[in-house]
Amino acid sequence: MQIQDLPYSDPGVPDARSGPRLLWWLWRNQMGGQLKSLAWGLLHFVAVSALPFCVGLAVQAVIDHSGTRLALTGGLMLLCGTGIAVGDTFLHRTAVTNWITAAARVQQLLARKAAQLGSALTRRVAAGEVVAVSTGDVEKIGWFVEAVSRFTAAALTVVVVCVGLVVYQPALGVVVAVGLPVVALAVLPLLPRATRRADVQREKAGRATELASDTVAGLRVLRGIGGEELFLDRYRRASQEVRHAAVRSARMWSLITAIQVLLPGLLLIAVVWHGVHLARQGRITIGELVTVYSAVMVVNYPLRHFEEIAMAYSFSRPSAKRAARVLSLERSTDADGSRAAAVPGGDLYDPATGLLAADGRFTAVVCGDPDAAGRLAERLGGHPAEPGPSVLLGGVALDDLPLDTARTAVLVQDKDPVLLSGSLRELLDVPASGAVRAADALAAAQCEDVLDALVQGSLDAADPMDARITERGRSLSGGQRQRLALARSLITDPEVLVLDEPTSAVDSHTEARIADGLRRLRSGRTTVVFTSSPLLLDRADRVALVHQDEVVAVGVHRELIDTDPRYRTVVTRETDEELAAADADTAVAEGGALLGAFEKLEEIEESA
Repeated sequence: MQIQDLPYSDPGVPDARSGPRLLWWLWRNQMGGQLKSLAWGLLHFVAVSALPFCVGLAVQAVIDHSGTRLALTGGLMLLCGTGIAVGDTFLHRTAVTNWITAAARVQQLLARKAAQLGSALTRRVAAGEVVAVSTGDVEKIGWFVEAVSRFTAAALTVVVVCVGLVVYQPALGVVVAVGLPVVALAVLPLLPRATRRADVQREKAGRATELASDTVAGLRVLRGIGGEELFLDRYRRASQEVRHAAVRSARMWSLITAIQVLLPGLLLIAVVWHGVHLARQGRITIGELVTVYSAVMVVNYPLRHFEEIAMAYSFSRPSAKRAARVLSLERSTDADGSRAAAVPGGDLYDPATGLLAADGRFTAVVCGDPDAAGRLAERLGGHPAEPGPSVLLGGVALDDLPLDTARTAVLVQDKDPVLLSGSLRELLDVPASGAVRAADALAAAQCEDVLDALVQGSLDAADPMDARITERGRSLSGGQRQRLALARSLITDPEVLVLDEPTSAVDSHTEARIADGLRRLRSGRTTVVFTSSPLLLDRADRVALVHQDEVVAVGVHRELIDTDPRYRTVVTRETDEELAAADADTAVAEGGALLGAFEKLEEIEESA
């Protein structure tokens, strides 16, 4: 897999049972790239480690006044230099490729999981944690997956150097062969503590990221209630906790680094001392002493990869654990379905609540609990938060359809739609039937003033469709964002359109025009609107009142407002006291009318 081939056509099915299993799965799925990296790493490290032998041979050739051996040694050094250059170049290339492709695979897996779960994802995992996993965590996961092959090459090189020194000069080679494993493994007892501190740091950093994400998302509300300083203080404390945890983690890694510097230095001193002693006795030559000394010096280079792999694992393990937690989440229904991928048509019916949205009609749903309304809207779109009976479209269960087909048939716009940054043309470039033009959708959603605001805010956009929309549409008001999102939903022209409070942020005059435009543009198509607005309810063909997850009344708005107290309570927002007072006034009026009737009857009897 090369970088230019990204994204993957199919990132595969990850082993998300744990963080280490996910890392192992990623490594296995990059076997070709890992073997390439291992091969180039071996070439590079072995060429680097062979230089001391060349130096030793050259020194001995000079001592022996052998020009032939000196020339041969020069050729070997040239060959080693070429191996170092070629190996390092292609090792870096393959390492970066492995890093990026591993990170890209995890990002694709996370994006696919988010698309499968929909709004259920943020109910089960904090939004800040999802952001942390899809940004910083994927880089750390890619780092470890890439570093494994380089570490393997370094470890094999150390083994080769030890064997070579033992064969080349047993008296000194044995000392090196015994000392190098001790140097490489001396930090192992410190790694669990370093890993725990790194885990604490990542956990605190994740909480700080979640807090920052939630604060930014609710900044408009916080300003309205004067809560900026409160949340700023919370973030300050969280960031200070991250700083303290990072310092504690850095201290441990500094100790590990110091040990990795100290022990090779002590080994080098021991080799030189013992080698000088052997040279004085005439048991080794000067060239052999220089060779062993240089080999111990150079082998520190591959030894540094032992520290790197330990750091990479300690930082990637909690990241992989969080990624595995997200990737292990499953829908309550099968995303593949059990029926053919054909979009059905007909009435939309929810067996759990008894809600029926007639085919081609405008149905309004009144629900006193906004959270319950949101859950019901998601159920109608085939995104149930909990297992239960499936919603039926034309008698076909949405759970039996492939996820893509179900979402094509029923589109749900929640009460807080998100606008992505880019031009208005890009925002409205969504999968659609083609039957609804962008101009008609914008007109139905009453977006004329939104277009004017976008043109004024974009200096180089004469055409409103080329005007830029900032991240999440922050430069627009809540009502403007809501109308653009409604226009985007209308363009798709789905078989069934479910809207959850689509006009909650607009004034009554605009709301009335939107209601007329919505009814006109969706004529002959099934539309379900969750609302308590009388303006929308009055234009609906059918109104259903949902109370305690059950449809308790069905009719038209004017009929229900007169006959059903519960409906009137939700729509007019009357309190219990107001209802009691209204009932008392009605009783008094009825009593007065009855008393008047009796008086008239008595007058008639007396006159008779």
